[in-house]
Amino acid sequence: MVTVADVRAVALTLPRTHEALVRGRIKFRVGQIVYAAFSRDETLMGFGFPKEEREWLVGTEPEKFMLPRPSDMRFNWVVVRLARIDEAEMRGLVVDAWAMVVPKRVSAPYREHDG
Repeated sequence: MVTVADVRAVALTLPRTHEALVRGRIKFRVGQIVYAAFSRDETLMGFGFPKEEREWLVGTEPEKFMLPRPSDMRFNWVVVRLARIDEAEMRGLVVDAWAMVVPKRVSAPYREHDG
């Protein structure tokens, strides 16, 4: 199972990222933009993901992914069950979410390396 420590080990290597604790929940941000956040029990991770693709993602692997709560549907956001992914998949999700909130010139070396 992927843990907060596993995600932290990836996220804090990404330029401009910082970790925040907001109302008991760990979040990873670039500036004020959150690109990954954990449920209080740390079993779920919400992450940045294109709105237009999330129905497809959840529909193809509903045991792994779920839609965000109704109040977060307006955001580019989806949720993953950490027990259902491995470290390689987590790394891809975190890097892609981070790449949505930084300039392309900042994310390009990471996307090329991972892709």
